[in-house]
Amino acid sequence: MLAVAVGAPFIVTIDGPAGTGKSTVAHRLAKRLGLEFLDTGAMYRAAALTALDLRIDPADGPRVADLVRGMELRFDWTRDPPELLVDGTPVGERIRTPEVTRAVSAVASNPLVRTAMVAAQREIARRHPRLVTEGRDQGSVVFPDADVRIYLDAQPEVRARRRVEQLATKGIITTEAEVLAQILERDRIDSTRRDGPLVRPAGAAIVDTSSIDIDEVIDRLEEVVRRCAPAALVESDRMGP
Repeated sequence: MLAVAVGAPFIVTIDGPAGTGKSTVAHRLAKRLGLEFLDTGAMYRAAALTALDLRIDPADGPRVADLVRGMELRFDWTRDPPELLVDGTPVGERIRTPEVTRAVSAVASNPLVRTAMVAAQREIARRHPRLVTEGRDQGSVVFPDADVRIYLDAQPEVRARRRVEQLATKGIITTEAEVLAQILERDRIDSTRRDGPLVRPAGAAIVDTSSIDIDEVIDRLEEVVRRCAPAALVESDRMGP
């Protein structure tokens, strides 16, 4: 297993479309590398949740951007998985409800909101510069000079099935058809938006997860880090023969 040299700033970005398991694999990869996990999707969901709670239209870019600039967004990395706090209050699973899922596309596609969120993410990285961060523009916009850039992909039908199974474990029941429609629409919005569109970051390694399980995904990501990271920043604790 690899570990990042203690004390060295180090950022790994994992980009890709909705439902590829970015959050899960980023969390596990961060643990394997001894880094912290920045869940940027949760940050956008928290903005959508807050807008809904305040009865603000999620498509109202200026008002939602003002919300983001006024929110204290931070993670409690002593929890496993890390817990997102908004103004000191944990948001928990409220950000994973179907209502928030429907609203988050309008929030995340707005240029004003994205500008505010990019600033918030960079500020977190300034204070915690040893991160695995996942999203849709992490390696292309937010951290284009990251030490390692990865693009995670999977077939839409596979992503829908995985998402339904994930929601079911949290007591949220939906159908594959409904989730697939949401994923396809999210792909369309994310790939065609003007600011921070979903693209493969320059120099990113592509890992398709359609036909491999989570453990194999983590192993492949570790191989990417070993191959791409500056040797001075990564040390191995594998025992020799």
